[in-house]
Amino acid sequence: MNEKIKKKILLICADKIKQKGEGVQVSFYAFFANKNDDPMTLMTVARWWIEEHQLNHFEKATKIYAMVKAL
Repeated sequence: MNEKIKKKILLICADKIKQKGEGVQVSFYAFFANKNDDPMTLMTVARWWIEEHQLNHFEKATKIYAMVKAL
């Protein structure tokens, strides 16, 4: 995963946690616009989420934040 998407994931997770609390969940689609304008990055994140880590569709934002921060 490139630095740009890592920073975006961290920012979005932090914002969601701040707005909705520690229990808020996200899917990897939360990091992308509703249109498919960056398919390569979308697939990179999807592979990381689904293939590498076998995460559920929705996961706690705190968990994703910690995982991406550790990369």
